Amino acid sequence: MADLETKMKDYLQKIAAGPRLSKDLTEAEAEDALNLILGEKVSKVRAGVFLIAARMKLETIPENIGYWRALQSHVTPVTVNLDQLLQIADPFDGFQRIPYFGFYAIPVIAQLGLPVYGHSALPLPPKFGITFEDILQSNYKVPEGKQRLALLEKYRFSYLSTSDTLPKLENLRSLRTEIVKRPMLATLEKILLPVKARKNILITTYFHRGYETALTEIGKLSEFDKVIIGNGMEGTTLFGIHKEAKVFIQKGADAAIQNNLSLKTLYNEETAQRIAEAHEELKPIESNLETVVKLGENALKTGTGPASLQIASQAGILTHLCGMFDTAQEGFDQALAILESGQVYESFMKWIAEAKK
Repeated sequence: MADLETKMKDYLQKIAAGPRLSKDLTEAEAEDALNLILGEKVSKVRAGVFLIAARMKLETIPENIGYWRALQSHVTPVTVNLDQLLQIADPFDGFQRIPYFGFYAIPVIAQLGLPVYGHSALPLPPKFGITFEDILQSNYKVPEGKQRLALLEKYRFSYLSTSDTLPKLENLRSLRTEIVKRPMLATLEKILLPVKARKNILITTYFHRGYETALTEIGKLSEFDKVIIGNGMEGTTLFGIHKEAKVFIQKGADAAIQNNLSLKTLYNEETAQRIAEAHEELKPIESNLETVVKLGENALKTGTGPASLQIASQAGILTHLCGMFDTAQEGFDQALAILESGQVYESFMKWIAEAKK
């Protein structure tokens, strides 16, 4: 253990020497350092100092790749019998500002014909906002557990938690709470692959400029066939609603292609106006768990209200980006028709009932 502490001391001396004297780690050093932390081979104090120093120095792409390799090495991907599978990974610290219904878009996307799951965790710092896992556990009382993987094949949608997919990352929760600010873990936990189909797609987000490059470079090394990264509303995968969104699409080893998405470029004039009006209607509404669940369930039941337009928009855009529809308008129209039928609500509640068993 002493030798491992010495290694961490050496890494800290490189990255925690201030803005002028700090040096970058190699990819191998970054991977080793985070493996020491994940394996609890160094003290909590040194682990915390390392996470803070790495972020304050600003991570290089080789460092981010090394950190990602460490995280992914502790994930054992489960193979599922699906031709393709979409993972949606919103920020794991959640959302707070405007009610957001990405949780309820997931069963709609599945109903459109694209198997999908949300990957998240219970709320993390600094926001401690609402996450998929928060909605599941706090409102629906769905426990953690491997049963959710079985439901993914049965229902073609599910929600997975890092407590099941990467327990060693979840073990850092109290440390992350103590250090307050986002470590590099907040970027890289969104690009892990816990489930493998024959074709795998990731849609995730970036907030600060520059991190889209790190994520797309990692995407080239990952087992995802396509990685889609955008700056949606409050850092979520709701693209082009509140403002024009820059979305980067990376396939295999190819360079990422940038798309600029807005209501005007995505939809016809009537649809764009309806979605914009729904967004304005949601702005003054307090974004709490009770409101999100009430409006989200109503959308699944009836296809009415502002939440239904947000859900249909997100489902339409994401399935369009995945190649299911030629246009987001086509995806939106089909998603709204599904919501109005009420059939998604039935399958969603059946999933909830089985997940609680």
